[in-house]
Amino acid sequence: MIQGLSHITFVVRDLQRMTRLLVDGLGAREIYASGEETFSIAREKFFLLGGIWIAAMEGERQAPRGYDHVAFAVADGDLDAYGERLRALGVDIRPPRPRVPGEGRSLYFYDDDDHLFELHSGTLDARLAAYARARERTAP
Repeated sequence: MIQGLSHITFVVRDLQRMTRLLVDGLGAREIYASGEETFSIAREKFFLLGGIWIAAMEGERQAPRGYDHVAFAVADGDLDAYGERLRALGVDIRPPRPRVPGEGRSLYFYDDDDHLFELHSGTLDARLAAYARARERTAP
């Protein structure tokens, strides 16, 4: 039985650049850095962000940019401040996708290795309720 999310791993070209994004941009706490000693397949760092274990591993990413992403929950009132912090780091912030009113707001951005992240202020329940309201408005 799946118990929940264990961790998220990102393969990155530059561990220090990812550290700045996670720590300075998003407020993560660095909890481990392998340095030159590797217990896994490459140099790596571990972070805690919102109680989620994030691993950054040095290497070359193979996939191009897409919509696969990791979304972190944030309060709606904090979204603009995160946008300012990320812009100050020179992060590539993407235009928002069209939204159904009431499903929450999002900030999408790519790191330097083309991983897509989302900061989202909605919840699953809010999104389902917004979709149900939209469906009722368009029903014949």
